[in-house]
Amino acid sequence: MKIGMILDSIYPDDARITNQCEELINSKHEVFLFCLSYKPLFIKKEKINNINVYRYHCSNLTYKLSALANDVSFYNDILKKKIDDFIFESKVEILHIHDIQIAQAAISAASKFGIKYNLDLHENRPEIMKFYKHVNSFLGKLLISPLRWKKAEEKFIKKANKVIVVTDHAKKEILQRVQIDQDKIIVYPNTVRKSFFEKRTENKTLKKLYADKFVMIYVGNTSKRRGLLTVIKSLNKIKKSIPNIKLIILGKSSFDTILKQKVKDNNVENLVDFIGWVKESEICKYLSVSKIGLSPLHKNIHHDTTYANKVFQYISFNCPVISSNVTAQSELVKKYNVGSVFKDRSEEDFTNKVIDLNKNSDLYNKLKLNCKKAIDKLNNSIISKQLISIYE
Repeated sequence: MKIGMILDSIYPDDARITNQCEELINSKHEVFLFCLSYKPLFIKKEKINNINVYRYHCSNLTYKLSALANDVSFYNDILKKKIDDFIFESKVEILHIHDIQIAQAAISAASKFGIKYNLDLHENRPEIMKFYKHVNSFLGKLLISPLRWKKAEEKFIKKANKVIVVTDHAKKEILQRVQIDQDKIIVYPNTVRKSFFEKRTENKTLKKLYADKFVMIYVGNTSKRRGLLTVIKSLNKIKKSIPNIKLIILGKSSFDTILKQKVKDNNVENLVDFIGWVKESEICKYLSVSKIGLSPLHKNIHHDTTYANKVFQYISFNCPVISSNVTAQSELVKKYNVGSVFKDRSEEDFTNKVIDLNKNSDLYNKLKLNCKKAIDKLNNSIISKQLISIYE
């Protein structure tokens, strides 16, 4: 089958999408991927790991208007024309739409060509929008309504052939508010491909740099709700028990200014390395020198119903996880016994969990072994079977 993946962002950029494409291609499907480019000069068509990538130019202004796509037709009209062209050129037989901002444009295009669509909800976008800075601005509150987006999402869900979510908790949340058959929803977690962790390459420079450090690593967006302030505020207390503690942060956001100021105010600049965003291959190199992987998310409806992709990346490198008590993620950590769970935003609880893993070598080594066992069950080749079934 010719499957058309629809993204409202650049590619390659999202591990979840790459994971899906790889398994669908391994199952003898053809994958065509619609994505955007914000640069005037770009490669319109190319093949990346057997994925047929089609890029379409999108101005930054147009992209910013995606937040208004539910109320203003301008964004949908522009994107629909691009998706029309993509479907005509690629001759795809079904669309796989990623998230809701681009959904209306993609659904309209699918209807024009008489093809079905599956809706892939990476997150509870209407809930997470409540935390966006631009949504909480004076103008944002007037123009952007998370409630209207939730109603639109429910409309998209009802019309979809299948709906794909990240966790069982996300599935349950949808079924509580949308009257659809539960079999319409399949669960596909944010996991990792075997190729991510099987071909490990050490970086001699990094290995030497962090040789005598007890490294805690954080991978991903660094916005306030991700919980890194709790980690940074805890460092001075942790240092008293673990003098060689080091925090590596791979990722960034506009909140970095506040994080870096807190690092400076607390006089822990020598304990924190802000690396910024790196390629997936570089993440592996940093994971190879890390002792603990962090996911200190704040509790909210969205975080309670999803898994952070970073958790599977940590586990795949036998790196025990310290997670906050967000529901779905903490249950995963406990089920496979691959780490510790602390109360979100609690510096004291977080500090105790880190010190415990450092001091208790028997516990730490047991968790490392459990990580190795868990990834045999949680890697993409195992997890993706239900996803593949909807295209057979």
